[in-house]
Amino acid sequence: MRIKKIIFVILGSICLALGTIGVFLPIIPTTPFYLATLFLFANSSEKLHNWFLGTKLYKKHLDSFVKRKGMLLTTKLSIILSVTFLMGFGFFMMARKGIWIPCIILGVVWLAHILYFVFRVKTIKPDKCRKTKPENSISE
Repeated sequence: MRIKKIIFVILGSICLALGTIGVFLPIIPTTPFYLATLFLFANSSEKLHNWFLGTKLYKKHLDSFVKRKGMLLTTKLSIILSVTFLMGFGFFMMARKGIWIPCIILGVVWLAHILYFVFRVKTIKPDKCRKTKPENSISE
């Protein structure tokens, strides 16, 4: 059982590093790596899991998605635009060389990506992301 936890910590750390690199380098997806980090840390160490939940990276990129199964419009647009730019660049470079089958595959992947974010990921309003008063607070 201890070896399993060590492997989860190592894999979680790798996913955390890749996700963090993806924040600055849009070619690497941030959200899937952070979701994997969350899963791996939750199954390896409660201390690591709680630490990751408290980071600004988690709160900025995953908190709204995990809690409300949705993203802010600005987050969705930044993901869509960065992926569109990178896939468009790849499409342009392959089309210049006349490599059409990979262009078609890339176009289908891009379309699936757009459809997923438009129709499957719920758009939440910014006011729903703000913290509300705790239920047991005293109102004046």
